Amino acid sequence: MPSAPLSARRDLGEVDPASSRHNWTRSAVAATDDAVFVGTAAGRVVALEAAADSASDTDDRWEARGDNPVVSMAAADDFLVAGERGGDGLVRVLDAETGDVRWTYATTDDVGTAARDSLFFRPYVVDLAVTGDRVVVAARRYERDGDERVWRSVVLGFGRDGRVAWRRRVHASPIAVAAEGDRVAVAYNRCPNPEQDGLVLLDAHTGGRVASWDPGTDGDRRVGDVAFAGDALAVASHGDKRGYLLDFEGNERWRLDLATERRVGDETVYAYPTHVCVAGETVAFVTGNTFAESTRDPDARHPDEHTAVGVSVDGGERLWTRDTGGFARAAVAAGSRVFVPSAQHFREREADRHGVHTFGATAGHVRTDDLPGIPTAVAAGGGVLAVVEEPVEYHDEGVTRGAYRLRTRPIR
Repeated sequence: MPSAPLSARRDLGEVDPASSRHNWTRSAVAATDDAVFVGTAAGRVVALEAAADSASDTDDRWEARGDNPVVSMAAADDFLVAGERGGDGLVRVLDAETGDVRWTYATTDDVGTAARDSLFFRPYVVDLAVTGDRVVVAARRYERDGDERVWRSVVLGFGRDGRVAWRRRVHASPIAVAAEGDRVAVAYNRCPNPEQDGLVLLDAHTGGRVASWDPGTDGDRRVGDVAFAGDALAVASHGDKRGYLLDFEGNERWRLDLATERRVGDETVYAYPTHVCVAGETVAFVTGNTFAESTRDPDARHPDEHTAVGVSVDGGERLWTRDTGGFARAAVAAGSRVFVPSAQHFREREADRHGVHTFGATAGHVRTDDLPGIPTAVAAGGGVLAVVEEPVEYHDEGVTRGAYRLRTRPIR
């Protein structure tokens, strides 16, 4: 087992500790061949040299300041895209070498401004991607009037100069964007309009719809995440709690039960597949918290909650399974490795579940790096694993564990 730990690379300032239940996203991180970029709850973006063995601020490349939490990032060879939550739902494109602003865009021009001064109601740049000459942005805003819930969202395709090449507005909640070559895949989680599909495949140049897919289930829960797998798409379905591989026309190649409804004691429980990524010829799915048909706080636990599963792209064969111990905020792949963070298990509240799991694409679990706080953003690139750790305070302990800092280690 590799001996290099996740070392504290940089202090990120002060932030209120997370609580027993999951806080909303307030940090982001990205890694390239020569830099690690981290976005903070205070609106700062910091660029550091990529070397993973430094533990001082002397290798800072630059720092840029903003007004709202940086919650999404995508890095290209010569620029960084950072998305904010709050304010104007700003997208900032920064020069990777200097941090100078190349251009900005206010997504409130498309989704509107917050109807209420509350975190969940603020405009939110959910996800970002870069492919070819396109920068792709997904943003949303939420409103609620009594029992009526409304999501206003936009997916935008920009030229590298900041010109809007295309836009797609819908009344649904995008949760993830993946882009590769001339295709963009958009996953929509909440779709109150039954005519809105949970997965839409777009032409990256024009924004035109190429194909779409939906689990076809009742309710507005549709898709949790999407990733490209060569000539196919790997999809984590919230609608039926399964994993799928689809071709580019939306046809199913295989499906896999992940955490579907199951009777445990007196309760029927399930867990949503929250993330998917692809490493080589392996698709890795990750599931989230247990819920029940009758309550949001069940006594029972689904046996496949907080579980990472490796599946062969060719045939959908289950290769490995591992309990991750707590809620994962992401799942990322680099080369033949998959990285899954484990934050709070808010019902069990066991701090020794905090950490980052490393998996071999075909062999499964390789190592776990334990953390005192919770890992809330993860990136892998340039031979470096980068993790944002946030402090956490369980409500029945009153003890603050961990700190707000960037941690890194070499990928072996």
